Amino acid sequence: MTGPRTLISEILGTFVLVLGGGLAILAASASGATTMIVPIAFGFGLALLAGLYAFGEVSGGHFNPAVSLAMVLDGRMSLGAMIGYWIAQVVGGVLAGLVLLIASSQEAVASTATVLGEGVAVWDGFLLEALFTAIFLMVILKVSASASSATTAFLGIALTLTSIHFALVPFTGASVNPARSLGSGIVGGVWTDQWIYWVAPLVGAAIGWVFYKMISTEDTTT
Repeated sequence: MTGPRTLISEILGTFVLVLGGGLAILAASASGATTMIVPIAFGFGLALLAGLYAFGEVSGGHFNPAVSLAMVLDGRMSLGAMIGYWIAQVVGGVLAGLVLLIASSQEAVASTATVLGEGVAVWDGFLLEALFTAIFLMVILKVSASASSATTAFLGIALTLTSIHFALVPFTGASVNPARSLGSGIVGGVWTDQWIYWVAPLVGAAIGWVFYKMISTEDTTT
C-alpha cells in the first residue's frame, strides 16, 4: 500500500517543482531578462533536482502523473497506488500555485500557466507535448532501472527536463506534467487549451513506455 510518507513526499516534491519553476518565471519577468528561456529552463530543472534529492528515495520522485502512469505500464506500481500519487501530485501543484498567489497576484500566477505560443496550432502543441513527454519518460524509465546509471539518475532526469524547457517554452510553455499545468491553471484561472497539458503528457507516457520496451534489454539492472 501507499503510505502517508510516500504521498507526503509526492506532495512536497511536486510543490517544490511547481513553486521553483513558477518563481523562476516571475523572477525572469520582473528582472526584464532578455532571454527568459534560460532562467525558466534552469528554474524547473534545478527545482526538480532539489525535489528528487529531498524526496526521491521515499516515493521514487515521480512528481508527475505521466511518470506514475509509465510506472504502472511497466509493472513497477499498482493502479491503486497511481491514483494516490496522482491526487498527491495535483495537491502539490495547487499548493504551489496558492503560495505564488499569496506572494504575488492571480494575474502573476496566470502568467506562469502553460499556454500555446503565438501561431502554434492546438494539435501541433498536443504533438509537441506528447513527443517530449515520451522522450522524458524513456530517460526516466531507463535510468531508474539501470544500476550503472544509479549515481547520476537524478541529474540526468533534471537535465532532461531542463533541455525540454529550452526546446518547448516558446511553443507550448513546456509542461510535460499535468500536475504542473493544473497547479498554475486552477489558481491562475487559465483554462484555454489546458486539456492539451492534461491529456498529451499521459499519451506521451504510454508512447515513451512502448519505445522503452522496444529498445531496452531484459535485464536493465546491470
